[in-house]
Amino acid sequence: MQKIICHKCIYYFVTWEANQPHGCKAYGFKAKMIPSMVVQNSSGKPCSYFTLKTPVSK
Repeated sequence: MQKIICHKCIYYFVTWEANQPHGCKAYGFKAKMIPSMVVQNSSGKPCSYFTLKTPVSK
């Protein structure tokens, strides 16, 4: 199984809230931990919505 890096996902966002700095638009939550870890811990399965961001070409 490959490690999911939320920072590289299109659904990840930074909330700028000190107590819940990480968010996931796909699952619709904010958390203290990285979203993929929250999903793994609560469901026992890896995140199924991970979608790699496409690089912006200049």
